[in-house]
Amino acid sequence: MSKREKLLDLPLEEVIGDRFGIYSKYIIQERALPDVRDGLKPVQRRILYAMFRDGNTSDKPFRKSAKTVGNVIGNYHPHGDSSVYEAMVRMSQDWKVRMPLIEMHGNNGSLDGDPPAAMRYTEARLSKISAELIRDIDSKTVDFVSNFDDTLEEPIVFPSKFPNLLVNGSTGISAGYATEIPPHSLSEIIDATIRLMEHPETTIDDLMTLVKGPDFPSGGIVQGIDGIRKAYRTGKGKIVIRARTSVETLRTGKQQIIITELPYEVNKALLVKKMDELRLDHKVEGVAEVRDETDRSGMRMVVELKRDADAQGILNYYFKNTDLQIAYNFNMVAIDHKTPKQLGLKEILEAYIQHQKEVITRRSQFEWQKSKDRMHIVQGLIKAVSILDDVIRTIRASKDKKDAKLNLSRAFGFSEPQAEAIVSLQLYRLTNTDILTLQHEEEELKKTIARLEGILSSEQKLIAVIREELIDVRKKYADTRRTTIEHEIEEIKIDLEVMVASEEVMVSLTKHGYIKRSSLRSFAASSSDDAAMKETDHILFQKQMNTTDTLLVFTDQGRYLFLPIHEIQDKRWKEMGQHVASLVPIDSDEELITAIPVTDFAEKNKYLIFITEQGMVKRTDLADYQAQRRSKPLTALKLKKGDRCMDAYLTDGKSELLIVTRGGYALRFSEEEAGLVGQRAAGVKSILLKANDRVIGGVAFLSEETPELFVATDRGAVKKMSLDAQIERGTRARRGLTIIRELKTKPHQIAGIALAAPEDAFVLLTSQGKETIIHSADVRLSDRYTNGSFVVDQEADGTVVAVWKNASDENKNPTV
Repeated sequence: MSKREKLLDLPLEEVIGDRFGIYSKYIIQERALPDVRDGLKPVQRRILYAMFRDGNTSDKPFRKSAKTVGNVIGNYHPHGDSSVYEAMVRMSQDWKVRMPLIEMHGNNGSLDGDPPAAMRYTEARLSKISAELIRDIDSKTVDFVSNFDDTLEEPIVFPSKFPNLLVNGSTGISAGYATEIPPHSLSEIIDATIRLMEHPETTIDDLMTLVKGPDFPSGGIVQGIDGIRKAYRTGKGKIVIRARTSVETLRTGKQQIIITELPYEVNKALLVKKMDELRLDHKVEGVAEVRDETDRSGMRMVVELKRDADAQGILNYYFKNTDLQIAYNFNMVAIDHKTPKQLGLKEILEAYIQHQKEVITRRSQFEWQKSKDRMHIVQGLIKAVSILDDVIRTIRASKDKKDAKLNLSRAFGFSEPQAEAIVSLQLYRLTNTDILTLQHEEEELKKTIARLEGILSSEQKLIAVIREELIDVRKKYADTRRTTIEHEIEEIKIDLEVMVASEEVMVSLTKHGYIKRSSLRSFAASSSDDAAMKETDHILFQKQMNTTDTLLVFTDQGRYLFLPIHEIQDKRWKEMGQHVASLVPIDSDEELITAIPVTDFAEKNKYLIFITEQGMVKRTDLADYQAQRRSKPLTALKLKKGDRCMDAYLTDGKSELLIVTRGGYALRFSEEEAGLVGQRAAGVKSILLKANDRVIGGVAFLSEETPELFVATDRGAVKKMSLDAQIERGTRARRGLTIIRELKTKPHQIAGIALAAPEDAFVLLTSQGKETIIHSADVRLSDRYTNGSFVVDQEADGTVVAVWKNASDENKNPTV
């Protein structure tokens, strides 16, 4: 047959699928997942078995790890030495396994993630509890298979005198399967095994009265009893593990947080680094230093706090943002009858109990057969001693050993094993005392055989033996629980003061969207004219605020930006600042209309009021605008097609509203007439508009303030009005009163309005870009039938297109 004829012509997908299937089966069964009976992966079992066969046990001196690794690779596990050594090291790390199966001298790694020393430097031996896994292995209790080169035999599973899978847990990833089984308390698991073995109908809830939950070697606190119950029922569940902490008060009055236990498998060095980075980046305030004081006496991390810092708040922040608290997901997958299965607590214990029944049955059969064979020999020796002279005579008359055995069998009816024992008997054994010894041995063997036959014939006696051996293991090795179980997962609440240093700052926002915060020192060192901005831009909002406050910025498209002050870049007052689009992306044609500072969203009787171009008004609780996610603009109100939001105000529920149209109509009514609606609602009609008319703006004020209204028209005329004297309160959804005199030729249209205080100044912007500043004190009061005084030459400078209040210091802002 030619070489070409040996080649198979197959599609690539079929070949890859077939080969990958074979590979997957191998790594699932022979590498990544533990056996449900002894809780060991093949490499772990081979390491322990190689050390056992080599006599490297807990009662012997330590041996070089390299020797063990060489034995494992050479005899049982033909893979890389690093994978074998890593598995060996993990079984010795008492912060990763609850009951270490290997004792190691030398550097075997650390909680800080340090690598272990090379195997040529370390020494190892089996731990005492490992003997319980391997005990009775030579009593035909488990099946053996040939090793990879058919020169030796290795066990497919250990007898396992305790439920190692649950006690030490397991973690692994294979093709399509992963496992994550946490460690547990030896005494709790043994108690649960005994309960289930004696009462097979026991429920998960009954078992959980004994098994409280995982018991991690690193201790810590587990929260979430429901997650534990679900995991024990189904094999999958989620819990929270947090560090064990306490707060100490020093003589100086300062406090410090002490951390003595970490969540399972958390790298301490990386955790300390992360916690300190959060301090250096000012993500958490009030922390003076984070240091590791761990020494030979035990683990200890210290978070030193500044004076008057909120210890619990800082601790909560670290729980939320570092591995001081982690989520742990149970995924209890193990190999059961050569198949990967997701198993609950009861199924794992049932598989273990079945294994123990088989182990004890096979051991009893082995010992019963051994005792029967010995009984046969002892009975032959007793018979031989009773006819000793005849036996000696027969042996002396024989030619050789073979002939002697044959003659004994013919003359006295001895079996071949009995004849062999007689001819091998040493002369000193023929004393009278030895006859008594043989008779005593016969009695003991009869008792042993009867006991073993009882075990083999009675399920109850079999269970009693397993129970006794489990209790013996518990007495020898059990220790106290290290992990505390708490029923509920605590919701972590973080006060803003913990994350942000409380500081008074000056905040500025321009019409074009440039925002900044500056220290009061920087602001005081600059004159009000130093605020950098483009020539066509102007201040929309400027006020002293705290870094723990929030600024709500509203746009004409009915959206708002949620801007925590501490997230705004800290700039010098002379700098322009950053564009709001760098904090929250907005559309290029979206126009900012106002900004409202908020200290506390939960404050009672605080409402946001919105006024739209098409005459709608909307009132909503301020609390509805507190946002958790703020990476994009949020909906402030629902707008009809073609409508725009003109103004937004923060009120206390007792304000009055004045709505003004471009055509010169004004309507005054109580804000309560606009009923409370949700955040995304559209609101109600505020004013009835004539055809081609639209709302130019609105103001909110308290009636007892006797406010004055500044009005500017497109033709460049300005006037002031007393609202109390000129416009009486009405109800919403009416036409309103005219506040300018109608002219048949060149009629005035209102360009802008604002509430006016004596110290205010207003800026009028014309279509040709010219700005004119008008001081409120210079404008005299007029009635609503006049058009005011001209301050802009329309022919020379253009039509007035915009009006705003000049916010030159922190006291000047457009909010109420």
